[in-house]
Parts: sequence; C-alpha cells; structure tokens
Amino acid sequence: MKEPLTFALAKGRLLDETLPLLHLLGIEPVEPLTGSRKLMFETNRPDVRLLVLRATDVPPYVERGGAHLGIAGKDTLMEYDSDGLCEPVDLGLSKCRLMTATRVGATLPDTGRITVATKYVNVARRYFASKGRQIDPIKLYGAMELAPLVGLSDVIVDVVDTGNTLKANGLEPRELIAHSSARLVVSRVAMKTRYQQIAPIISQLQQWADTNACH
Repeated sequence: MKEPLTFALAKGRLLDETLPLLHLLGIEPVEPLTGSRKLMFETNRPDVRLLVLRATDVPPYVERGGAHLGIAGKDTLMEYDSDGLCEPVDLGLSKCRLMTATRVGATLPDTGRITVATKYVNVARRYFASKGRQIDPIKLYGAMELAPLVGLSDVIVDVVDTGNTLKANGLEPRELIAHSSARLVVSRVAMKTRYQQIAPIISQLQQWADTNACH
C-alpha cells in the first residue's frame, strides 16, 4: 500500500485557523489535534495523515520528505529559504508584517556594523545586506523586545501584528521587510510523485483563498 499523503501543520494559532481548511478538504482528524502530546494523527481518510510540528519544523519536514505538503507562514519560509519548496497558494491567514524595530527615537549609526536581535537571522542578514549594512546577529527565540532596552542589540527584526507589544516595551516599528501570511507549501518532489493527490487540494484551497480575499 502506498504511504499516506502526509500533511504537516504548525502548532499554535495557525493550527486553530487551519482546522476549518481541513474540514473543507474533507479531512477530519480521528482525535483532537490540540492538547495532545502526539505528533502524528490518523484521519477519516486512510490515505491522509497529519503531523503537528513547531512552525519552524514544517519547511524541513516537507522539503526532506517527512511530509508531502504543509502550511507555514511566509516569515518562516523566508527564513528557511529553500529551492526545494513551492508555495502554490497564499491562504491569507495569520497576516502580519516582518519589520525592524528600535527604541523610540533611537538613531542608528550611519556606518559600521549593527547588532540585530532576531530569530530571523537569515532574513535579517539579507535585508541589511541589501541596504549595504553588515550585522552582528543575536539569535533569540523570544523576549525580542527586551534586547534594545538592555543594550543587547541596536535593532530587532520580528513579526508585528498590532504593534502593541512594541509600544508597551518602549519600541517603535521602523522598516517593513515583508508582509507575511500562511502559505500552502509543497515539496517539488511530491509535486511530481503525488501530483494526482495534491492537485485537487491546491485547487480547493485556491478557490477558498480567492473567495475569502473578496470579502
């Protein structure tokens, strides 16, 4: 029997937003995806199974064949930066902006290296290189807003939704690097080897995204 089509989903808020899409595709997990220590779930379809992963793990699982397709934020995909993945559908979920931010009113030196605190090290390097600046990145996984306040960094690069967290910590957003939203992501290998299974999913999700974009 052929291996089930494996769909990688990101934990957290994006998972909650993804569940209605699974329902739309006729995929129902046989047990709740949230509140469980399990990482792999069977569904009502014997030919489809689900993986629930950290958001940053979705791209490598899909690219390297641990899953055939998945849902990941554009910010995560930009940081992973692989030619082995394609993004056939922008789902328009979990919209945010990837931005630089500093202490309110802070001025950065015109020349020389600057220190950047971020979990998006690759994105930050590419962005500042495009501006002709070299950076010393500090990889943090949380509490990014503290870094400029305690002198750990000149700048942070992070996702911004409302901007309230920045404001509450005495920071202000500066430069927009990119808009981010959740994407359907498929490995280029799976696009060839499992095309008959994946094509209808792409079509249904594209229709859903187009309809939602109109509202």
